[in-house]
Amino acid sequence: MHRFFVSPDSLHGERIILAGQQAHQIRDVLRMKPGEKIIVLDNTGYEYTVSLSRIERQEVNGEVIDQNKSEGEPKVQIILFQSLLAREKFEWVLQKSTEVGVCSFVPVVTRRSIIRRSESVTAKKMSRWRSIITEAAEQSGRGRIPTLEKPLNFSEVLSELDDFDCYLFGSTQAETLALREIIKAEGFELKKIALFIGPEGGFTESEIAEARGRGAKTFSLGKRVLRTETAAVVASAIILYELEQ
Repeated sequence: MHRFFVSPDSLHGERIILAGQQAHQIRDVLRMKPGEKIIVLDNTGYEYTVSLSRIERQEVNGEVIDQNKSEGEPKVQIILFQSLLAREKFEWVLQKSTEVGVCSFVPVVTRRSIIRRSESVTAKKMSRWRSIITEAAEQSGRGRIPTLEKPLNFSEVLSELDDFDCYLFGSTQAETLALREIIKAEGFELKKIALFIGPEGGFTESEIAEARGRGAKTFSLGKRVLRTETAAVVASAIILYELEQ
């Protein structure tokens, strides 16, 4: 069934109202008819099976016929601190990492980032990124929409980190351990992980040293050097596979 995230005010007891772009998609794109069913999510981790009752150009009405806790949310929280990339690559990271199970994104300006100032990320661009995340969450069966935080400079990120169970910092330096080995060493009770992925060219030596000084553990993804956008998705998948078994 097709899935749609809605705001809480769209739910009126057992009645659901979808308007705007969602009504257009149901009526004109999917060409759905009364009696067909969709899944509606309120971003709390629950999903509602809805039977469509009335479909109009500006508004779609339905009745909730079932409610369940979503099974698409990982138990481990990965907050991805991704260095800002070229538009297509960064959007790909948002989309695919949402599908894998990342719960939050923090765009980061590093010394080798293509975008050199966090202020360069406009409100329009943030809105587009949130739409990409929402669509990926709907497509992949997530129960919550991953959050997108405001872009930060590298030094700001390290000084404002919340309490995490582990700080993981991607690196291609020869002495770094494999990600899987770090997870084993940390134990399998990790619940909240900060994952740092650098730009094309990687983090600088000074950035790596600064991160290590704040307790970050640098990791490798193997002998092959992955593109940064690939590394973000692969690292997230490895973490969730190892910790959720």
